[in-house]
Amino acid sequence: MIDAIADYARYLRLDRGLSQNTIISYQQDLLEFSSFLEQQKIAFYPEDHFVVTKFFVSQDKEKKSKTSQMRMFSSLKRFYQWMEMIDKISANPMNELDAPKKGTHLPVVLSMEEVNALIESPDVSTPLGVRDRTIFEVMYATGLRVSELVNLSMDDLHLDLELIKTLGKGNKERLLPIGDTAITWLKKYFEQTRKPLVEKYGEQKEVFLNFRGKKLTRQSIWRMIKKYIAQVGIKKDVTPHTLRHSFATNLLENGADLRVVQELLGHSDISTTQIYTHINQTRMKQVYNKAFPRA
Repeated sequence: MIDAIADYARYLRLDRGLSQNTIISYQQDLLEFSSFLEQQKIAFYPEDHFVVTKFFVSQDKEKKSKTSQMRMFSSLKRFYQWMEMIDKISANPMNELDAPKKGTHLPVVLSMEEVNALIESPDVSTPLGVRDRTIFEVMYATGLRVSELVNLSMDDLHLDLELIKTLGKGNKERLLPIGDTAITWLKKYFEQTRKPLVEKYGEQKEVFLNFRGKKLTRQSIWRMIKKYIAQVGIKKDVTPHTLRHSFATNLLENGADLRVVQELLGHSDISTTQIYTHINQTRMKQVYNKAFPRA
């Protein structure tokens, strides 16, 4: 089973051109499924859909979210389609199953007051505080995914044109506008933080560096955000993606066209972007119920 996963990963990378992060996500799902099969004393991926159903029952018992189960279903469906294509199986059990239904959970979004509190929380009297403030400014100004942020290179910045270039999912390139405030903080970061690090440790192509002058990781951004969220006392379950959600929601609240937001976020399907219209409606109701005396 491990060999099959490795072969599939090579196919995704070479034939499909998927990003490394996407491939790793597929691999993790397949390894979880493989572990379940080993517990059931099953030596290879079954063609019996009852076995796959039993796996999803176990996911329910483990309290896995509907979003996680939907992703797992998609991973298994694509994997079985690949095995069918290369004649490793004679029957595809996924064709007998319906995908788990999506719940009504909406992404966590910060209010403007919470966004400002988070962005302004780093101590900008220190070099790393300037870096952290700049990271928040750039994430909120552009809606970058955390993987796009850590891979952002100096060559991707076109600050004289107020644009940055990024490589998103599926290696799709897009140009994003970036505002004056974020540009101002980038220039401060270059002078006060990045330049001394480069002089000490050598040049790096990535924009954002750790205190050893090396590229930041997604995990380090996660830990950084959790630290500042605790510091300012925000009780919501905030992740690096929350600033992206907040960026999109605030754009729509201020009259941006849904198609424009889709382009800015790099969504291939506008139905993915439409979740933010539901957030807007929910927040509108909350404001109405709070502000209108007869609500």
